[in-house]
Amino acid sequence: MTRPLARSGTLLLASIAATAIANNYAIQPALSAVAADLGVPLSVIGLVPTAALVGCMTGFALLLPLTDHLAPNRLVTAQLTALAAALALGAAAPGAVVLLVAYVLIGAAASVAAHASSIAGRYAPPGRRGTGVATVAAGMSAGILLSRLAGGTLADVLGWRRMLLVFAALALLGAIAAATLLPRQQPHSRRGYRATLTSLPPLLRHHPQLRRAVATGGLWYFAFNLIWVALALTLAQPPHSLGPTAIGLYSLAGLLGFAALPLTGRLADRYTPHTVITAGMLTAAAGTALLATGLNNPPTTALGLALFDAGCFVAQAANQSRIIALNPQRSGSLSSVYLVLYFTIGAIGTAVAAPLLNTLGWQGTALAALAALLLAAALVPAGNRQTRREPARGTGPASGSER
Repeated sequence: MTRPLARSGTLLLASIAATAIANNYAIQPALSAVAADLGVPLSVIGLVPTAALVGCMTGFALLLPLTDHLAPNRLVTAQLTALAAALALGAAAPGAVVLLVAYVLIGAAASVAAHASSIAGRYAPPGRRGTGVATVAAGMSAGILLSRLAGGTLADVLGWRRMLLVFAALALLGAIAAATLLPRQQPHSRRGYRATLTSLPPLLRHHPQLRRAVATGGLWYFAFNLIWVALALTLAQPPHSLGPTAIGLYSLAGLLGFAALPLTGRLADRYTPHTVITAGMLTAAAGTALLATGLNNPPTTALGLALFDAGCFVAQAANQSRIIALNPQRSGSLSSVYLVLYFTIGAIGTAVAAPLLNTLGWQGTALAALAALLLAAALVPAGNRQTRREPARGTGPASGSER
């Protein structure tokens, strides 16, 4: 019998998720310094975030299914150790090519943040899955929100190479703690790793709820990237003409979303993830409607962003909870399919932000994001009816908390 994860283990997973995912973003404020140090154009070093994203997507596709095969203490320890090694390689990089290769590896290893969420949901005590997933999601959100501030400060004080070594040391500390505190039980799986990979695409066919989760999650992540990229571009141009630091301060509005996540987990456990997702989408839509009124009033913009981020963060935590509930024994595989498609749709939002902004202006772009959020909210009730008609297959007793 699998022993439920203690609260200390859930908090450790949240800390691991925060410090791991931060590595995809922490170097961004120092990219100009990196380019100058390596003697290469900024356009080349600007590929570092892309390399991290490619690595992270690869990790979601190839490494996340290992959650269904390896004991959490071994898996998380190995991946954090690999993350520390990749960060050390980046810190020692003599040129741009090695740094880019290092960041592909860093991104892949940083996908351990998604492992943490899956493990927290699978090993949560009965009736506490939503709370466990939301706690890890809060840690991941904190890592994303604070990573650029921490990375920029450390790079200013220590230099960008030593900054990477600090994050490598944090990864090693996390590996030691994971080896000691995380569950040692190996999941029972009837298929090997290769068979697991080949079974990923059919999961979309076998689980209508997974398709619904991908559609709704993809729509709000599309809107999320569309708003934030268009916002940065708009605020940098006249009549606003804000600098990077001033624009970056708007990201602190996302702290409301971070603060709301623990409550999200309790609500998802008490009611249903679908109810929480709908509420999150309507909250994000209200924030987007405020943003569509214009950016000339900073307090209104900050309030709009706070509601927008809170709604998206809340919906994501509840969505992951319902995905794990489909079959806790295959939570890694289900999450792998979801996150790969989720990030792919989100990348489309990033790609079309500038063209939409040029064509429709800020208000038109915000209204396009609002339409995506309202469509996501409209899809949720249909998914709820589908759940009542088609109970999840093979969920077992561990899914009893999802009512």
